[in-house]
Amino acid sequence: MNKIFHGFFAVALYFAVGQALQCYDCKLGIGSLCITTKTTCGANEHCFSGVGKAVGLLDIKMKGCLEVTKCNRTEQVNFPSNSSTQFYQMTKTCCSTDLCNSAPGHFHVSAISMVLATISSVFMVKFLI
Repeated sequence: MNKIFHGFFAVALYFAVGQALQCYDCKLGIGSLCITTKTTCGANEHCFSGVGKAVGLLDIKMKGCLEVTKCNRTEQVNFPSNSSTQFYQMTKTCCSTDLCNSAPGHFHVSAISMVLATISSVFMVKFLI
């Protein structure tokens, strides 16, 4: 009975951890430079990549987690906020798989990692039972 409980616990833990979406995070990138770290999104958030222009001239980028309701929109930020002077405009595009907001051309191993984790969980349950 104890082995069955541990087996169910291992599977539940896998699914609980597996549901947390991992994304690249970059607070502000200029031109092609965007220093990223990895972050975990909260509930109702997806990864996003934002591209835009600051003061109408400078290419800027952002990456991170974003509420689903704010996905795939273009945002205009004025400075000062009560003026009509546009500081920057950015289009934020969302995706919903681990680390999907990397630079184009990068190979993602998240699908392979998920398959290996699933196989490991199955073997662990089989071993415990």
